[in-house]
This record gives sequence, C-alpha cells and structure tokens, in this order.
Amino acid sequence: MAAATKMENPINHSSPATGDMKAENDQGWKAKLKMPPKDQRFKTSDVTNTKGNEFEDFCLKRDLLMGIFEKGWESPSPIQEASIPIALTGRDILARAKNGTGKTGAYAIPILERVDNTRDEVQAMCVVPTRELALQTSQILIELSKHIGAKVMVTTGGTNLKDDIMRLYEPVHVVVATPGRILDLMNKNLADKLLSQDFKGMLDNIISHLPNDRQILLYSATFPLSVEQFMKKYLHSPYEINLMDELTLKGVTQYYAFVQEKQKVHCLNTLFSKLQINQSIIFCNSTQRVELLAKKITELGYSCFYIHARMNQQHRNRVFHDFRQGLCRNLVCS
Repeated sequence: MAAATKMENPINHSSPATGDMKAENDQGWKAKLKMPPKDQRFKTSDVTNTKGNEFEDFCLKRDLLMGIFEKGWESPSPIQEASIPIALTGRDILARAKNGTGKTGAYAIPILERVDNTRDEVQAMCVVPTRELALQTSQILIELSKHIGAKVMVTTGGTNLKDDIMRLYEPVHVVVATPGRILDLMNKNLADKLLSQDFKGMLDNIISHLPNDRQILLYSATFPLSVEQFMKKYLHSPYEINLMDELTLKGVTQYYAFVQEKQKVHCLNTLFSKLQINQSIIFCNSTQRVELLAKKITELGYSCFYIHARMNQQHRNRVFHDFRQGLCRNLVCS
C-alpha cells in the first residue's frame, strides 16, 4: 500500500473564544450526519473491553469519520483500538481476534485513511477466502468511504472476467478479491495495472507481484502453523496482536453431538423441534451433500435455502441476500 501523507499537528494559538467556536463547528458537522438508529443490542466484553479511545483520537480525515459514524460505529472495538494507530504508521500487522469483533473495520479504516483518491491507481488490495466475504467486505469499504471519493472494486470467481478487466481501466483505489480471481487477472497480463503501482500457495504467488515497500495487514480468528512460515517469509517485523483468550464469543455456548452417519438428519430434526432457532447455517463438506440435506430439511417441513460453489454466482448472491434479510430460516452451504 502506498505511504500515507504525513500530517503535522499545528500548535493551537487560539483564544478561548475561538476555541469555543471550533468546538461548536466540530459539533456542527456531527449534527448534520445521517445516523442510523442506535444499536441497542447487548454487547459482551469481546467488543466493550477497550481503553476508552474514540475514533477521533486516531487523527482520521473528517470525511472518513463521517462515513464511520454514518455506518453506526460509535467507538472502536478492542481489535480496532489496538491496530488502527499501528497500521497508520505503515507497519505490518499480524492480528488474531474473534469473529464478529470488528476485524474488517480494523484494516478498512487505515486503508481508507491512507488512500489518495487524486492518484488514478490501485493502492490497496484486500484478499479474503470466500466470495460472500468479499462482497460483505467491499460493501463495508464502500459505506465507510462514501464521503472520501475512494473507488472500491470487488472481483471474485463466478463473475465475468472481461467486465472486471474493463473496470480496472477506470479509476480504482481499493480492490477486494478472492485469491483465484486475482491470479486470473494477473495471468491476463494485468498485474502492472492492478498491483505494481503501488490461500497459502495463491498468496505466495500474489505477493511476488507486490512492491518491496508494501504493507501487509493479516487478520484472522485462527492461524494454522503454515501462517508462521508465511509471516517469517513476507512480514517485516510485524506488530503482533492476540485478543484470543478463547475461540468462542462470550455469550455463545457450544455443543458437540457425536452421532453415526445415518443419525445426523434425525439429530438435526430433534434440534429443530426442541430449540427455538431464529436462523441457522448448516455446513456440509460436499456440494452433493448440500443439495441432499436441503431436500431432506424441506421434506421435514422447515424452510430451507442452499448455496454451493457449483451454482451460478448471481443466484448465490441472491440466496445469501435473501437469507440475511430473514426471508428463510435455514441455509445449507459448503
């Protein structure tokens, strides 16, 4: 990612009166924001156990702050508080934090702060493992950058490669992608346009195209042993953050049912009948099982959607969107 512009903090020579006017102006821009309804959901210490910093404390651009507040983010979560100031210095980061605690914002905010939208070139790339996560991540970046003018592009497998190639000839500052699609674009000799400006095997290939003065921000809930080799090879004295005292979010109870193959559907039916389940996601290890299980769940009388990798991407997007909107109770996926 390109280096950020250094901003000096001028000495404040203002009188108390002008200081009061400045405070009023500061309050004025916030009053004009289109804020979403306040999030009234109960929050556990996974997201509340902070040192008390505010987003304004990070010296972010006001246009970015506007996007953050209009997104409904009131104050930084622990992972955001720990990593945003470090990321803004240009240092590599290796961070572990639980799912649902704000990892996307932890890297999206410093990326957008350092993007220079007057330069017609890609300055940051977010590589995520799945198509659905790519769409979700790009949407967050788009919402956060609504007042900045930064152009965000998402590219994944299952969409028209030619359309993505054409899009790269327009201004793009941040690319969100799955590894396979990035490599597809590189193989079309677009690496210069995409990267030189400025998962394991695939990431090795991708990083080989990046400039030496790159910054790598690596965030995950779990790190397999292969990540240690990756870190030693590519990260330069990374700042390490570990907020993982345990894998599970507080307030979530986990159960494990050890059953024979032929008992699985019966066990699932028992769970549906005994528990009050608002929505569920059920994972299978093959596309064939996904379709078979979805059919059996429907036959049991429960509403059910399913998605897997062999389906048309537009259909997958529609199913996932409808499930998130609450149009179906259960989703079976690979």
